Amino acid sequence: MIILALDSSANLCAAAFHDASSDTTLGRVVEDIGRGHAERMMAVIEAARAEAGITLKQIDRIAVTVGPGSFTGIRVGVATARGLALALGRPSVGVTTLEALVPGAEPQDTPVMAVLDARRDEVFAQIFATDGTTLTDPAALSLAEAADLATRHDARLMGSGAPPVAALMGRPERVISEAGMVEILDVARIGARKPAGAPPAPLYLRSPDAKPQEAYLLARQERLAQ
Repeated sequence: MIILALDSSANLCAAAFHDASSDTTLGRVVEDIGRGHAERMMAVIEAARAEAGITLKQIDRIAVTVGPGSFTGIRVGVATARGLALALGRPSVGVTTLEALVPGAEPQDTPVMAVLDARRDEVFAQIFATDGTTLTDPAALSLAEAADLATRHDARLMGSGAPPVAALMGRPERVISEAGMVEILDVARIGARKPAGAPPAPLYLRSPDAKPQEAYLLARQERLAQ
């Protein structure tokens, strides 16, 4: 199964073509652009496709990060994935940024809380069991609420919101990693395992306040898929 994985949920604009059957990366391009995902996404996909040496029609599935994260970036990624899936007649699946962080944790006997800085003294957080299954739903929490939740689950913390939560817990040693960016290949691997169902939809956890120019994206997708 060849997966096209996309991520534009934060500063990165990333695409990868990955053969899930052999866990082989065919092409991978990641740009740290901050903003401007709508203008760069299709070019990044094309660069990764050229590196892979395949056509878009050879992919079997599209996986995309659906958030939480940048409102505009999430909309760009989801619109791109859905547009390509429609043009190519392939299924698309959503992968949350929280679950995409967890594969970077070293296996241990305690749960992991993926926690991203949401600003405004809030974090986006979710707790995962040692086998990767979810123990809580993704949620926007105050720092105090996140610290209480992590304490109750005796969770280790990873993500950009980990340090302040660990500080409130009085357990700085519980921080595994402060990295807040997902690895695009983890998005591909998770996307390959997920059952295909309804098209992916943004997971904001807070009301969005920005929208990209989706007509621009759809026109670019249609040209690339031809």
